[in-house]
Amino acid sequence: MDGVPGLTQDPVQPGSSFEYRFQVPDAGTFWYHAHEQSWEQVARGLYGALIVDEEQVVLPPEQDISLVVDDWRLTSEGVLDTRSFGALSDWSHGGRMGNWLTVNGEPEKVFELQRGKWYRLRLINTCNARILALDPTRFRAQIIAYDGQTLAEPAEAPYAPLLLGPAQRMDLLFQAQDEFELEELSGPQPFPFVRFHVGGEANVATRRPEFVPADLPEPVLDDALQVRLEMAGGAMGKQVEMRYNGEVLEGEEVIEARQFWSFNGVANLAEAPLFTAQLGRSISLTIVNETAFPHAMHLHGHHFRVLSRSEASVDDGKPWRDTFLIGPSQTTHIAFVADNPGRWLLHCHMLEHAAAGMNTWFEVTA
Repeated sequence: MDGVPGLTQDPVQPGSSFEYRFQVPDAGTFWYHAHEQSWEQVARGLYGALIVDEEQVVLPPEQDISLVVDDWRLTSEGVLDTRSFGALSDWSHGGRMGNWLTVNGEPEKVFELQRGKWYRLRLINTCNARILALDPTRFRAQIIAYDGQTLAEPAEAPYAPLLLGPAQRMDLLFQAQDEFELEELSGPQPFPFVRFHVGGEANVATRRPEFVPADLPEPVLDDALQVRLEMAGGAMGKQVEMRYNGEVLEGEEVIEARQFWSFNGVANLAEAPLFTAQLGRSISLTIVNETAFPHAMHLHGHHFRVLSRSEASVDDGKPWRDTFLIGPSQTTHIAFVADNPGRWLLHCHMLEHAAAGMNTWFEVTA
């Protein structure tokens, strides 16, 4: 029930419906969105939070807050800029960037908190391409989950500001004390985009809630299937011979096909999978970014551990993730267990990059 047109199902046609039936094995913060022409449909708002609660209530609903963060490209008249959908400059460069930031569909969202109570803050980056820079240490928050997977213990931010790429999620835990703002820090000045008002008397007797992580299988590297993925193309990036629908693209054909990026020399979904693995096999995947832009690489159906990054340390305890950021000219090594049978997408979640070639898939066989 993965919902990927051309790989797991046909698109749901206008006026039609499709009922998705699936199990939710892990409690955590997830989201859903259109996967058909997602570079436009997601930019128009076709997405939502998908929260899976713990079996036992940890926090009451009023202390469990989801923040769906998106940036919108608006015209000078303040309406959605639909004429710029599919702009080649977005597809071949950094992706579609907006100029208006919202939380749960509202600008400058305000929440009312009770002093002394504990709160879980679920951050979901639904932007097409924007990487959010955030600093939870500014309001003494600890990280309790990444990408829907709870940590064994609450952790301090390994660095500040933290980067939250498209499709990534991060759960924070904090005790409300004083009023504060959540700021986006990638620009020249901090940009506050959500405010928290704190009222009432302090309740010092409130105990910190405890969260239990899911039991995911650890990859066995000695017996892992070794896979390598080389990312190329885009403006100012390494150019390689690129195949699209089985044909080599040359010259103006690249622009006509609107395919600017490739994985292992292939633009968009190839007929053959990147790899096939038997159920339960460990996978060791090395991704090499030979482009001039960062990418948010998203793995469907599985969670992985980031084992190493070139020119950067991995000092965050190697939490389970389903999306990771890889910088220009960087190599990242991840590992996971292929424990979910089916066909699964691996793609850049900068949605214009995916549309313009950054898609591949793998198969897990029972």
